[in-house]
Amino acid sequence: MTKLAFKQMGIDGYVRQVKSVEEVNAIHGLIIPGGESTVIGRLSSLNQTLQVVKKRIYDGMPVLGTCAGLVLLAKKVYDRVLGETSQPTLNVMDVVVERNAFGRQRESFEAELEIPTIGEKKFKGVFIRAPAVREVGSQVKVLSTLGNVIVAVQQGNMIGTAFHPELTEDTRIHQLLINMVIDACPPQTSLKS
Repeated sequence: MTKLAFKQMGIDGYVRQVKSVEEVNAIHGLIIPGGESTVIGRLSSLNQTLQVVKKRIYDGMPVLGTCAGLVLLAKKVYDRVLGETSQPTLNVMDVVVERNAFGRQRESFEAELEIPTIGEKKFKGVFIRAPAVREVGSQVKVLSTLGNVIVAVQQGNMIGTAFHPELTEDTRIHQLLINMVIDACPPQTSLKS
């Protein structure tokens, strides 16, 4: 989806997976994807990228956390069945997140969302074992809600979504991240590898 966003924006940028400290230090922006947040957090702790990612975010690197990625950004995480979790997180976004807030896999759904930051056209949110933001700090901007449930937030250089924008053909959230990367990079920085 990010490659398509680059193309639509007329930008010659690159997308790559990062698994090592060196790779994390070489990027200008990061997407932490959906998946199993506990596993992602533990693997990141094992290969020592968690602390490097945290430092890069504090230093201003733009980041988009989708679904499990939102969970990893949160300062506090709990599960509606298990209660508070002790899973490793980045602890950088001032939000409280409830894991699996909309139910398990079979309760997955799509919903049309209003996200004024990216335009008037509604955005199709794909919710798969989705979390929900239950509390936000004073520096957190709510980007979208589904009913009375917060499903997208931004705090400075961090965007978090409870849904999977990468599973649609709509690149506007990825374009928002790319624009944040461009704004954060010094002039003459290449977005190519």
